[in-house]
Amino acid sequence: MRGLRVFATAMVALLGFSSTACTWAQESIRVDVNLVNVTFSVRDANGALVDNLTKDDFEVLEDTVPQKIAHFARSVDVPLTLGLIVDASGSQEHFTRKHQRDLEVFLKDVLGPRDRVFLVGFGNHIRLVSDFSQSSADLMERWKLYDKSSQHFPERGPKEDRDLGTAFYDSIYYSVTEKLARENGRRALLMFSDGEDNSSSQDMMTAIEAAQAANVVVFAIRYTEKEHGKLTARNQYGIRVMGRIAKETGGAHIDAETTDAHTYFREIAEELRTSYELGYYPTNGGKDETFRKVVVRAKRDGLSVRSKTGYFSR
Repeated sequence: MRGLRVFATAMVALLGFSSTACTWAQESIRVDVNLVNVTFSVRDANGALVDNLTKDDFEVLEDTVPQKIAHFARSVDVPLTLGLIVDASGSQEHFTRKHQRDLEVFLKDVLGPRDRVFLVGFGNHIRLVSDFSQSSADLMERWKLYDKSSQHFPERGPKEDRDLGTAFYDSIYYSVTEKLARENGRRALLMFSDGEDNSSSQDMMTAIEAAQAANVVVFAIRYTEKEHGKLTARNQYGIRVMGRIAKETGGAHIDAETTDAHTYFREIAEELRTSYELGYYPTNGGKDETFRKVVVRAKRDGLSVRSKTGYFSR
């Protein structure tokens, strides 16, 4: 009997060691493999948001290869973590008052008691007008102070010598990398600009890649000043930029001239609060610096999915 007890004790110790080793091995695997997260929204054929789907209603492909969904979550009325980026460069002087009115509309119509917002203004320097706040009044007061004199507000990103006036790409890049990448939950940037850039150290693809890597959606709200009622070549460039950034990150491109602010802000808020997120471990685990195209598809007919287009494997 004593020998049996010694044997049992040895087996328990061995099993305990095996369990520990197994757990350690699993943790090592998790460290070495990056989980890819994709946030997305779904609309039906009439354009209405759909919020009652399950994991079994979707499939996800990376570079056309089906992937196994490791986790899935449905979010309804979730708190939002947002960045508002307002272009205060010379090309937007005509829209100064409209920017302020639209900011007030957004903060009044959209900002909920659990939401957090930071505010950035930029010309040729990116300045943090307000850190994360839940107060509409405080945010607007800070913006009015910035509008009078921006020099007293802290800069984002490294100090740069900029000869020209618009650091559009840098405003996105540093808002993502220095602010939103550190946050959890449903995150997005709202850009108030014409999409034109002439003094950034980053480029369009670097800004897009930063947003995709952090799973940040960009909504591009465009204010374009035409010449004699016609779009210039520079205007058309900005329009394409705004559309591209929104599409690649899973957001939307909105023409502020033709759409009522109350309408598009309400639609943005509804989409952000009615969303899904899935995660998968890619079958191709290599870090080859290439772009991986990601497609999330609904299995039901008549449903359309909007998400980021992919990510760079780094």
